[in-house]
Amino acid sequence: MDHYDSQQTNDYMQPEEDWDRDLLLDPAWEKQQRKTFTAWCNSHLRKAGTQIENIEEDFRDGLKLMLLLEVISGERLAKPERGKMRVHKISNVNKALDFIASKGVKLVSIGAEEIVDGNVKMTLGMIWTIILRFAIQDISVEETSAKEGLLLWCQRKTAPYKNVNIQNFHISWKDGLGFCALIHRHRPELIDYGKLRKDDPLTNLNTAFDVAEKYLDIPKMLDAEDIVGTARPDEKAIMTYVSSFYHAFSGAQKAETAANRICKVLAVNQENEQLMEDYEKLASDLLEWIRRTIPWLENRVPENTMHAMQQKLEDFRDYRRLHKPPKVQEKCQLEINFNTLQTKLRLSNRPAFMPSEGRMVSDINNAWGCLEQVEKGYEEWLLNEIRRLERLDHLAEKFRQKASIHEAWTDGKEAMLRQKDYETATLSEIKALLKKHEAFESDLAAHQDRVEQIAAIAQELNELDYYDSPSVNARCQKICDQWDNLGALTQKRREALERTEKLLETIDQLYLEYAKRAAPFNNWMEGAMEDLQDTFIVHTIEEIQGLTTAHEQFKATLPDADKERLAILGIHNEVSKIVQTYHVNMAGTNPYTTITPQEINGKWDHVRQLVPRRDQALTEEHARQQHNERLRKQFGAQANVIGPWIQTKMEEIGRISIEMHGTLEDQLSHLRQYEKSIVNYKPKIDQLEGDHQLIQEALIFDNKHTNYTMEHIRVGWEQLLTTIARTINEVENQILTRDAKGISQEQMNEFRASFNHFDRDHSGTLGPEEFKACLISLGYDIGNDPQKKTGMMDTDDFRACLISMGYNMGEAEFARIMSIVDPNRLGVVTFQAFIDFMSRETADTDTADQVMASFKILAGDKNYITMEELRRELPPDQAEYCIARMAPYTGPDSVPGALDYMSFSTALYGESDL
Repeated sequence: MDHYDSQQTNDYMQPEEDWDRDLLLDPAWEKQQRKTFTAWCNSHLRKAGTQIENIEEDFRDGLKLMLLLEVISGERLAKPERGKMRVHKISNVNKALDFIASKGVKLVSIGAEEIVDGNVKMTLGMIWTIILRFAIQDISVEETSAKEGLLLWCQRKTAPYKNVNIQNFHISWKDGLGFCALIHRHRPELIDYGKLRKDDPLTNLNTAFDVAEKYLDIPKMLDAEDIVGTARPDEKAIMTYVSSFYHAFSGAQKAETAANRICKVLAVNQENEQLMEDYEKLASDLLEWIRRTIPWLENRVPENTMHAMQQKLEDFRDYRRLHKPPKVQEKCQLEINFNTLQTKLRLSNRPAFMPSEGRMVSDINNAWGCLEQVEKGYEEWLLNEIRRLERLDHLAEKFRQKASIHEAWTDGKEAMLRQKDYETATLSEIKALLKKHEAFESDLAAHQDRVEQIAAIAQELNELDYYDSPSVNARCQKICDQWDNLGALTQKRREALERTEKLLETIDQLYLEYAKRAAPFNNWMEGAMEDLQDTFIVHTIEEIQGLTTAHEQFKATLPDADKERLAILGIHNEVSKIVQTYHVNMAGTNPYTTITPQEINGKWDHVRQLVPRRDQALTEEHARQQHNERLRKQFGAQANVIGPWIQTKMEEIGRISIEMHGTLEDQLSHLRQYEKSIVNYKPKIDQLEGDHQLIQEALIFDNKHTNYTMEHIRVGWEQLLTTIARTINEVENQILTRDAKGISQEQMNEFRASFNHFDRDHSGTLGPEEFKACLISLGYDIGNDPQKKTGMMDTDDFRACLISMGYNMGEAEFARIMSIVDPNRLGVVTFQAFIDFMSRETADTDTADQVMASFKILAGDKNYITMEELRRELPPDQAEYCIARMAPYTGPDSVPGALDYMSFSTALYGESDL
């Protein structure tokens, strides 16, 4: 064995020195190795017509071990011993171990005696050593060997499969997809890889094992259940089984490698030949193009016109922009292809490429240099010719442009200067025309330079013998003649404009003065007409007297106004005289005003007519206001008597209702006497109504002689009638309450005294200040203010009154009392409600319980009553009243037609609903 093989073997076998220490510590691994190594051995022993069943027993005599080595090595071993004795077996095993050692394999701690004794651990170690040497050691992938090479081969073959990731020879193979991927990569028709699932490892493993055994002649060396059931499958068992796949597919791989090598060599050769052909063709085409182009660039015959020379320049630019750049790229590509070809030939050990005669890179560079030299001279010649023609064309074009601009500017100028538009213009228009003329003169002076430039350019074109000089000279002469004529017309127009301006300025001053005096005078007349025709509404003598005084003052100003009118008309007459004298053609009327002398005279006549009409209207209105004043005084005298009388009666009635003088019958008698006296006063009210009607018909809206209006009198009269009627009714109700409840006059007086004590304002209600007085009566230090009495108490006043009379007022009790005295929740307690409540609390009155007891007597002590009993015991109308309102009785002792008198009784007193 040479040094390379020995070194490679020793390097790989070095990890097996740890066999005794680490191997077969796991029973699951031992089981996997037994099955795998046994299957591997049988795959080779079958070639010799035999096999083993028990790996540690069948190799003990050394015979099948020697046979296995002969089959896998292809060599003959020493003749075995056929004896059955132990010494014979040890001799045969030693021969086998010596053969293994002769292959450069270092056996560590493995002796013939352990094999003969059936030591499982040593036997499996020996078989693993044989597998490494004869099945795995020769595997090489990209300069890696043995285990690394086999792992790299697996990774390369399974790389296209995304759900396969081979990183080792144990857990990477547990899902079975790695074995299936190896088979599918080389024999895709054997496995439908798309149907496999990563979560079904048993199916995947059994599929791979069955297919490998059936179609690849690889025996089952592993159990799917053992691999799935082991956390970390045995690495050596997996490597042994995977190496069988490698050897099964290695033949196809070698053929593929050989074919690839041939194809690679042929492809390189074909590519080189194509590059040579491309170079020859490209070089020929490029040289032919250079040969055709150089004569075109050497042609230096000049053209007669600028257009023709520019066309030549445009053709040359097309050549530089469109035709030459592709050839530059071709030349560059030609050099790149040549260098690339030479490099590829050198790297592939081919002879260097030699182009045909005249097509070397240097030949092409020389031809290209000549092309660029000619090209440079051609461009210089074109530019010089173009500059020469450009100067002449520029001068001619400059002359035409300046001449056209000048002619366009002068077009219509002579007609404009001959116009007599100033004869009908106003002063403002004349001034505008003068300013416009000044601007034209400035513009004319500015164009003097252009005229001189035109003449200078024409002179230069003549000196350079321009082919179209005659037409240039004729055009230049026409421009100069026209220029002189424009100067003369400009001076003439200025003189006419200035003369007209002076005349119009004089007229304008007169117009302005006329406008300044006519406008205020016209406004005065319009104001006077408006005042004289203005309808006036007055309500007093003083107002009509003021209007009359103002009218007299106005009439006093009329003589001075007439003098101003005549002066204004004189200004207008002066303007007319100037127009007639100097034959001025007036284009319009006065620009400062639209007021004409005719309008002034017309308005003045109208003012004179309106003055007497105004005198008559003021006189008539003065008489009407005197009549109205008499009506005011008549109404005021009566109203000032009736108003206080009503107020006095109201106060007297209030005192009668509050004060406790005499019995209630005395108070009632007194009130009825008051009522009679009030009714007897009605004719005076009617008379006042008549006076008021006259005032309304005269449209009199105010009266300084009285503060009373008819509406105040009416409201006071109605309140007086209402108050006396209500007060009489209250006294009558108090008498009814007293008689019905059996209240004595002393009790009634006591009730009135208590109510009046807190009703300080005598209005029948108590406000916050009255309530303070109540609190003081209970011991609180609260100040009192003057009050007025209304005859009513609000909620808090009534509560204080009750407490002062001995009632114990809790919130619930007070709420109950307020629901009785103020059922409408108005927040006030009248004296009548107060009496009703106090009489109920002090008098012996009927209650719901008493009424129910009475009904029970009529019903014969039953809880219900019948219609017959009601009609028998009560008057007919009252019996029918009860029958119509009593609800049917629904108790357990009810009979047909029974009525519920209990709910009826409570409803009578508001304790339930009828």
